[in-house]
Amino acid sequence: MTDVESSVARNGVELIRFLWVDYNSITRGKAVSRQALSSRMRSGVGLARSRQAATLLTDRMQHVPEIDAVGEVRLSPDPHSYVRLPHAPGSAAMLCDLVTLDGKPWEACPRSFLKDALAAAGDLRVIAAFEPEFTLCSQRPVQGSLHLFDDALSCDNDGFEAADDYLTDLVRGMREQGLAVETCHPEYSPGQHEVTLRHGPALRSADNYVWQRVFTRGLARRRGLWATFAPLPRAGLMGNGNHLHLSLWREGHDGEEPVNVFASPGDDLGLTDLARHFIAGLLAHLPALIALTCASVNSYQRLLPGKWAGAYGTYGPDNREAAIRVPSTLADDVTGSTRIEFKACDSSANPYLALGALVHAGLDGVRRRLDPGEPLTEDPRSLSDSELRRRGVQRLPRSLGEAVDALERDEYLTSVLGPYHSSLYPALKRIEVHDMAAAGVDAEFFTHAIRL
Repeated sequence: MTDVESSVARNGVELIRFLWVDYNSITRGKAVSRQALSSRMRSGVGLARSRQAATLLTDRMQHVPEIDAVGEVRLSPDPHSYVRLPHAPGSAAMLCDLVTLDGKPWEACPRSFLKDALAAAGDLRVIAAFEPEFTLCSQRPVQGSLHLFDDALSCDNDGFEAADDYLTDLVRGMREQGLAVETCHPEYSPGQHEVTLRHGPALRSADNYVWQRVFTRGLARRRGLWATFAPLPRAGLMGNGNHLHLSLWREGHDGEEPVNVFASPGDDLGLTDLARHFIAGLLAHLPALIALTCASVNSYQRLLPGKWAGAYGTYGPDNREAAIRVPSTLADDVTGSTRIEFKACDSSANPYLALGALVHAGLDGVRRRLDPGEPLTEDPRSLSDSELRRRGVQRLPRSLGEAVDALERDEYLTSVLGPYHSSLYPALKRIEVHDMAAAGVDAEFFTHAIRL
């Protein structure tokens, strides 16, 4: 009996969900009974290939390149991702890879794409952390109406008081399933909160982010509340980001501790040349990356100057308007806390595609020894357009269509994405642009508020 089967039997679990995350960042899946678990862990669960071609607004499967009504793949669970669901006591879940009938990774599997990116790093280990924000509502949104749970200010103790029962349940539920919570606080907008998990190996961190979102939404629903990770669930709010923190490490020799190859305490920014090359790779591919990290029409309601969303294509120390921030380090672990933060990201992004693309882009900068130029130490909003141009600072794409155009022009990123991701993904996003424009802005806010 496997550890998963033992946990299922010991805890009275009846249904085990086999889950994956689609191109719209929707967590989808099928469930198996405890009696069928053993065989289905070996064989997987069948899934129509066309399910990966469903749109956010209508959930209809589209006729797009490489996908039609013919063909099937399997949901193949990763037992290391197993969790019991704190909001559904009789249920557990595992995250899955999408594999072909002969057991090979399917080219349209986002989780396998991240695995490939991590393999491309060679002997370097990618350490990552997602930093999502969410908006808590007192009831499920209806079109044209969003009932925020509280009216607390940023870091306002009243925000803690209002949501204390819910937040402590959430933190306890995550801890019991192995997700280590680091910090929690009310964010800028009413009803908005941020709960951050400790950094870790990149694949594990992406999985944990999925569980964080599942638990956050599930525990809210169990209390009659609603939690949304939508980039902007209603006009007038600051918006929910999902910043990505990254560093590269190398194993130590002869039993020594691993080494953070981004960290150089004697440098002005505390960064090594390798870290600067990695940043330069991100900057070189930045417009194309945005199609993967700000992956919805709704994203561009948030990706604006003044929202600390990273709307400018530059980097700088603790510069929250820059797409790439170099955060201050922690006094008790300067080397270990040296990292970069990719701010231009939100929860409409598939975490595996987004993180994998960032790794590939950064590694391209390392291979080509690219120079990121001088960091920006001023607020870019204080600089004129001509001064921004002189310093090589560009505004990021201002719409999903513009970002998808940039992705399709980026030969390197399309090559590492492979034929499925580089054709199916843009096709679906262009359909979303069309559908959302036809539906109108109220439908856009509503759809994202209930789906993400």
